[in-house]
Amino acid sequence: MKIHQSASWLALSAATMMFAAPAFAQQVGPTDTQDAAAQGGTDQDRDASISANAAATRSAAITGTPQASSGGEVIVTGTRISRPNLASAAPITSVTRQDIQAQAPLNVEEVLNRLPQVAPDAQSNYADSDGRQRIKLRSLGFERTLVLVDGKRLGTQNGQDTGIIPASLLERVDVLSGGASSVYGSDAISGVVNFVLRKDFEGLRVDGNYNFYNHNNTSNLVTPIANAAGFSSPRGLTNDGGRSDITVTAGKKLLDDRLNISGFFNYRQADLVRNGARSYAACPIAQLSKDSALSCSPLSTYSRSGFVSPTSGPNANAQYVNNPDGTRSFVPFGPGAGLAANPYDDVSFQRANERYTAGGFVNFKIAPEAEIYGDGIWFRDTSENPTPRRVYSYTVAGTTPYQVNCDNPFLSAGQAGALGCTGATGYVPLDVRYRFDGQPSQADRFVNMGFRATGGVRGKIGEAWSYDVGGVYARNQQDWYLGPTSQNDRVNRALDVVNVNGVATCRSVVNGTDPSCVPFDAFRAGSGSTALTNYLFSDGATGQRRTVTQLFDAIAVVNGDLTGYGIKTPWADDGLAVSLGTEYRKDRLISTADAGFVDQFGEQDARLSQDVWESNIELQAPLIQNKPFAHLLQTNGGFRVSKYSSNPKTFSTWKIEGLYAPVADLTFRASYNKAQRAPTVIEIRQATQVNFGRNTTLTDFCAPVFAHPGGRHGHHRADRLARAVFEDGAGGQSVRQRLAAVPDRGLHRAFGRLHRRSGNRLYADLWSGGEAQLHSGSGLLGRPLSGADRQLAGL
Repeated sequence: MKIHQSASWLALSAATMMFAAPAFAQQVGPTDTQDAAAQGGTDQDRDASISANAAATRSAAITGTPQASSGGEVIVTGTRISRPNLASAAPITSVTRQDIQAQAPLNVEEVLNRLPQVAPDAQSNYADSDGRQRIKLRSLGFERTLVLVDGKRLGTQNGQDTGIIPASLLERVDVLSGGASSVYGSDAISGVVNFVLRKDFEGLRVDGNYNFYNHNNTSNLVTPIANAAGFSSPRGLTNDGGRSDITVTAGKKLLDDRLNISGFFNYRQADLVRNGARSYAACPIAQLSKDSALSCSPLSTYSRSGFVSPTSGPNANAQYVNNPDGTRSFVPFGPGAGLAANPYDDVSFQRANERYTAGGFVNFKIAPEAEIYGDGIWFRDTSENPTPRRVYSYTVAGTTPYQVNCDNPFLSAGQAGALGCTGATGYVPLDVRYRFDGQPSQADRFVNMGFRATGGVRGKIGEAWSYDVGGVYARNQQDWYLGPTSQNDRVNRALDVVNVNGVATCRSVVNGTDPSCVPFDAFRAGSGSTALTNYLFSDGATGQRRTVTQLFDAIAVVNGDLTGYGIKTPWADDGLAVSLGTEYRKDRLISTADAGFVDQFGEQDARLSQDVWESNIELQAPLIQNKPFAHLLQTNGGFRVSKYSSNPKTFSTWKIEGLYAPVADLTFRASYNKAQRAPTVIEIRQATQVNFGRNTTLTDFCAPVFAHPGGRHGHHRADRLARAVFEDGAGGQSVRQRLAAVPDRGLHRAFGRLHRRSGNRLYADLWSGGEAQLHSGSGLLGRPLSGADRQLAGL
């Protein structure tokens, strides 16, 4: 993926133009009306008007007072009742448009991360994430947080991406951090985040935003620890991580303002910022035992100097590194300049990404009894997880060690002897790990695409009743492309090198079996070339997985204000308000993977779906209004019944709320909610343990073990191995004893994939020696697993 740097300057130019140009368009709506009124006054008047408007919007959302959006509909978060005097008992926080503009965010995650209810997140940046943005309230997981756009679901819990929402089009964001299952469904256990968009637009508007990081790298806690381990860290002032955001919005009102059509296009991008660009990330630090000093841990064997370990002979399982001074000699692996690598220095603080979003809105008021509305939003996002190219340990893709010929011209006499060569003929087995800096990165690439459409009809029936019948269709597609990896057979041919008239040449070139082979000098620090990496990685293991999620949601709501029917208490001005609703939705997931992906991850194709039928009722009953010491005494209630196709039984959720305001400026609130969460289609599938992800230590040990139908990495075996080795209550047995108790003695090979991803020292020690070390009791395997070992393993 190529992220165009020029886009940053384009956004900066657009932002500058917005400062210089006079206002030539006006957003229609209550907030912009006040803004427009302030334009004719002084700067102080304008600032006061904007601040007052923001305060009024926030106050209305917090108290639950219905607010008409820019599209004309009344949107209240936490209830379907939209009566003007409504007061909410739910804890609601509202972020207004003025708050958002002052922050100049690039995405909606940044809008919400400052709120204490929201678990700070930046999933679009995680080095091991898939590029989607999802929200977690109270750190209870995104599956328990319901995300709405204008009161309707954004998408499926597993597939939704809040990055589809342009921050520049937000009218406000309401965050309800209490349970709302009786109103919206079981997935609103931790709360609801409702994005209210500006849609009723007339004219043309261009919004531009550009920002970057201005960071001063100085000495800190990590600096002396990193220096002791041989890791350098940057110093001085740096400007990086440029991010740009451009939105073009246009709209027109027709037919005496009864028809409104508007649309927008948004482009945003961000430049890469690596961990290594910050002094405080010079190395990961850990305390490996009680009261011990902090140290850099874990250390990666995939260094620029190269890691070599013989697997036979007198030095079997010894861990060597090519001398960083460039001489052809070995030094022990461990802390020191050039002797090990920071496994996270290539991880992204901010991933390079590019996103295009476009959408349109339409509403047509046929009559007070009927208004047709609809909207659609499309997006495409591309991001990468770049890592340096590495020659991985042979165990990542097999069980047979690499081979090197003893007459290899790249080997010095001392190196040949250390590897077990006793003469100038023959081969010796070994493990080789090498990191090629300065070469194009290998990268997992994620392409997320999505489309969301809503539509329906709403209106009033007489003076007491209103209705809204509509639906949502959302489709999200993610394509995950695995980067290439080195191939063991090519590494072996590149290690088998002979001297031909003073030129190091692959033996396969001499005998014609592989004329394209490029010699690999694995016995000198700083080796590597473009030709070598092109050869080792040109046909490397790649794969693709496509995951498609779909939401079909139909909902009908009828609201009634029964004041006109005389259904009220003698002490209240307003009568009983009621809301009746019914909803049907279907969640669908389709996942397919090619042979390359299955080979590395053990993935299985899946077609999953779940149907949900729900009905609910809400009541609002003012008991006393506008009386001495009782400005408002009100009770609210709600009940919802749900039936999931994955559950043979129905279940119910409900709420009881009370409000007491002795005066208008003071309100006491109380609520009691009963919620019950239903699993998503992904969670239903995970319970069967058919699919295996990256973390094999967090599986359900009570679930049945299924034999994997294909693949050469044995991920189902990795799960069994992790339990056999790391599970608590092992009775003080050594790792060797625990492994020996597992029926399949080759299970240790399954750690190859874990080592490939983390370069973890413990994993390397566990299996680098193969069967001989496994049963000889030598090295790390011959003693019980210590707390330090568990720290190294990330347990």
